[in-house]
Amino acid sequence: MNDQLHHATGGYKTAADTYVKGRPDYPPQVSAWLSATLGLDNHQTVIDLGAGTGKFTGRLLATGAQVIAVEPVAQMLEKLADAWPQVLAVHGTATDLPLPDASVDVVVCAQAFHWFASKEALTEIARVLKPGGRLGLIWNLRDTRVSWVPKLDAIVNALEGDTPRYYTGEWRKAFPHPAFGPLQVQQFHNGHTGSAEDVLFNRVRSTSFIASLPEAQRARVDEQIRALIQSEPELRGRDVVTVPYETAAFVAVKGN
Repeated sequence: MNDQLHHATGGYKTAADTYVKGRPDYPPQVSAWLSATLGLDNHQTVIDLGAGTGKFTGRLLATGAQVIAVEPVAQMLEKLADAWPQVLAVHGTATDLPLPDASVDVVVCAQAFHWFASKEALTEIARVLKPGGRLGLIWNLRDTRVSWVPKLDAIVNALEGDTPRYYTGEWRKAFPHPAFGPLQVQQFHNGHTGSAEDVLFNRVRSTSFIASLPEAQRARVDEQIRALIQSEPELRGRDVVTVPYETAAFVAVKGN
């Protein structure tokens, strides 16, 4: 199963703790999206696919639905199981889901679909969804309309190599798919507020392809972020900073 994973996911094996500290939460409007758009309630079963350390799992549990978390990286799955013992946490991938046909109502991929976006993955997701079931895709994205954010993105993007990422749009090539109707999107605004150590340094450190770099290169990235902070009045000398985010939430419905 691990042979199917992109090499950059190896960074998650050593960065699970940093991931927990550095990743932003999702905006309050997501709760309404889960209930109204995806139809989640205490009568539904949902897969948290590519669940990572469980950053989104609590949002799914809050709907009352039965949650099954599927994650291929053992170190991240362990963090999830510790944080959410009431969840069925299983090792699996998007092209090899350990579940029967037509067994779940909803599949949600939070900050994950770009890793496995393919016709094969959508076919497997459709297999486990009931007729009329929903696929939800959601991402938190730094808001580049704030002047210093593109400078932070440039530090990160220079190191991405061939790593799959949301902003390239490559994931969209998996659609259209015969099992699903068209993608529909809603967008929300959010902010990640905290110490610079968490919302800037740990967020960047938790990026898969940066976490997998040699130590000297990771230290160089830290130096670049420090230089950015010193050059920006909105960041310099502040104990608490806010990184602006936009959240993009997509849904596609499986045909009957």
